[in-house]
Amino acid sequence: MSSRTGDRLLELARPHVGEKYVLGVFVPKDNPNWKGPWDCAEFASWVVFQSARSLYGCLNNQSNPALADAYTGYWERDVKHLGEIISVEQAARIPGAMVLRFPQAGATGHIVISDGGGGTVEAHSTIRGVIKSTLANRRWDTGILVPGITYSEGPAVQVTHPQTILYRLTIPTMTGTKIRDIQNALRSAGCDPGSIDGEFGPHTHAAVIAFQLSRGMLADGEVGPQTAAALGIEL
Repeated sequence: MSSRTGDRLLELARPHVGEKYVLGVFVPKDNPNWKGPWDCAEFASWVVFQSARSLYGCLNNQSNPALADAYTGYWERDVKHLGEIISVEQAARIPGAMVLRFPQAGATGHIVISDGGGGTVEAHSTIRGVIKSTLANRRWDTGILVPGITYSEGPAVQVTHPQTILYRLTIPTMTGTKIRDIQNALRSAGCDPGSIDGEFGPHTHAAVIAFQLSRGMLADGEVGPQTAAALGIEL
């Protein structure tokens, strides 16, 4: 039986639930005995290499796997040229499919491994480590099928979209009184958002990242329910 399957990716990922997360950590992709720490992109690229013996989502996919650097931005680059872009709904029913949120400037993005039933295995954050979670009620940009991997597809899975607005850096800039609340809360937490002007601009974006890092959260620069709760505000 081939080891280059989506089911094998999931099988490799699951035993690492509970291990530590360190943002920016380096993971040798050719070390089958690595037990953490991880970050999300290093975890995903390690799983792929352990199954397919090829690099994906790394700065240089032809480099030494012991030294290759993985990043969500490199996953974004690769899926546009080397992989197959699929919908999040399709990825939700494919074991081993990857689901990616593109990184914004100065932020990390996020990538998870689908369990084929709407759930995930992922290296999440400092405070949560490697976890099992769900795709539902989270913002995603794309699903990914990695070349060289054979996938199976199960029955349709409903993936609900976030029920609240996720405040983030966009073009045009998001504005409103809720962003003013976010800015005031950031300032009270010691993270300077710049002017309290109700605009989610670069200064507010940077302050959100600084706040998330200070709390060991996923540093994606977006204010959703978890970041809002940590800031002591409601969306």
